[in-house]
Amino acid sequence: MIDETLIASLGFADDEAMALLKDAFGDSVAGGDMESLLTGAISDLEIGAMLDGTVVGMAGDDVVVEVGLKSEGLIPKNEFDDLTQVKPGDKVKVLLESLEGDGGLIKLSKRKAERLINWNKLVETAKEGDVVTGKVLRKIKGGLLVDIGVPAFLPASQVDIRRPGDVGDFIGRDVRAEILKIDEQRRNIVVSRRKLIEAERDAAKKKLLDKVNQGDLVVGTVKNIADFGAFVDLGGIDGLLHITDMSWGRVNHPSEIVKIGEKIEVKILNIDYDREKIALGLKQKETSPWEEIEAKYPVGCRVKGAVVNIMSYGAFVKIEEGIEGLVHISEMSWTRRVNHPSEIVEPGQEVEVVVLEIDKDKQEISLGMKQVEVNPWELVSEKYPAGTVIEGKVRNLANYGAFVEIEPGIDGLLHISDLSWTRKVAHPNEMLQKGQEVKCVILEVDQDKQRISLGLKQLTEDPWENAIPGAYQPGMVVRGKVTKITNFGVFVELEEDLEGLLHVSELADHKVENPQDVVKAGEEVDVKILRVDTGDRKIGLSLKRAQWGSVEEERAARESGGDSGMPGAPAPTRGGMDDHGSMGTDKIEL
Repeated sequence: MIDETLIASLGFADDEAMALLKDAFGDSVAGGDMESLLTGAISDLEIGAMLDGTVVGMAGDDVVVEVGLKSEGLIPKNEFDDLTQVKPGDKVKVLLESLEGDGGLIKLSKRKAERLINWNKLVETAKEGDVVTGKVLRKIKGGLLVDIGVPAFLPASQVDIRRPGDVGDFIGRDVRAEILKIDEQRRNIVVSRRKLIEAERDAAKKKLLDKVNQGDLVVGTVKNIADFGAFVDLGGIDGLLHITDMSWGRVNHPSEIVKIGEKIEVKILNIDYDREKIALGLKQKETSPWEEIEAKYPVGCRVKGAVVNIMSYGAFVKIEEGIEGLVHISEMSWTRRVNHPSEIVEPGQEVEVVVLEIDKDKQEISLGMKQVEVNPWELVSEKYPAGTVIEGKVRNLANYGAFVEIEPGIDGLLHISDLSWTRKVAHPNEMLQKGQEVKCVILEVDQDKQRISLGLKQLTEDPWENAIPGAYQPGMVVRGKVTKITNFGVFVELEEDLEGLLHVSELADHKVENPQDVVKAGEEVDVKILRVDTGDRKIGLSLKRAQWGSVEEERAARESGGDSGMPGAPAPTRGGMDDHGSMGTDKIEL
């Protein structure tokens, strides 16, 4: 008889088991033969075995499949592509996952059976280096999972030539890739889309370089945009469309002209076969507006344009599409001192300019704004001839003088040497202040250099011509005030803004090492006039001679070989100084 334990393990009653075995193996089965057959049937139902199944119905969300010997198993409905097409009697290949399930049902998997079949088929038909096609299933750690019949790993670094920002964008897409590695033991496959693209691009690149020439017009797709230009895929090789070759006009950024994914026709400017690089041009498809520039805008002509850019050194003015000229800061105003072009113009402003110079080769054009108006300096020499007395405002002070505004935009320089006939001025701020109204006389007008020289002292007569020589004659004793003491002598103020020099040798009869031992600053002293030099505008003084009691004492001192009164000079004889201190024919230098 049949082993009851064996019958029970199959989940059938004795009669059912016998009927099943007879259906499968014939009426001859009996006794010990039946037991051996049942044992053989059980051995066929090993975990991982591939079985032929038949759909018998539905159980909830699962499909019930019978795999022989009246054994039934459940397959989740998500393992079927279209559950609506599944009906009883359909034949399916399944994989036995478990012999013990709920209610005596065994656990089956249609998906795993298909993968095993596909894996065996792939191992038999494919090898490393072959090209396969599959759908990207999902994103996993380090890359993507691609269904090529069996799940294959596509590393993120192998997705594209340039690694995409998010590989997840490929989910759901069909991709072609090359098999890099097949690990049969682990049933693992690694594929590369990048390697396939590189191989295909290399072939296409070689083909493209063989057929294109400089000057050809080609159609490509914009693949990437950078600040300096755009990369255009020509079908195997990317060409660079530089920003300067996009338009004859001004382009601030390549995105103003092209968009990623856009198909454009470009001209091949240059081909570097060694480096496999192609330079492209878009504007070269049209004639350059610079071709007829000299005839269209001759030097000296007036044109109108819009300010498109402002720099520290000038402003760029667009006079037509693709033609911009520079108005240098020095060409903006005849008279105004412009620190920055923004003081005169602003972006978008329409201005009238004059063409000053054209460099066709460099595609540069120089423009001028001030040339539109009459140069006021052409009228200055007529309007302000030398000797004209004007009134102006001190606009600025410098170490060497003061700038006086004669009229708006026209300044004259009042040099420090032309401030006073007699006063020694160290800085203009000693006599003038910024914003002060002052009366001056025009000394000179240099139209070419656009300079006007002014004088303040020239408004009065030069006192060194008559007044000073008349008031201060050699031999006179006058009173003055010590203003400055130096190692070579003492300056004595004789009247306002008029000083004389009291040399150290004229301080006392004896040798003086330190002038401050004899006089003090601010002290009033009586001095004798030795010399009045109108040419050098100097007055020589003597303290010791003023202190001599009489002419005889002075003469006696001379005759005894004493100091002559001039440093380093011998005692005068004929032609020397007389009793009245006047100079003879011999010139005595201080």
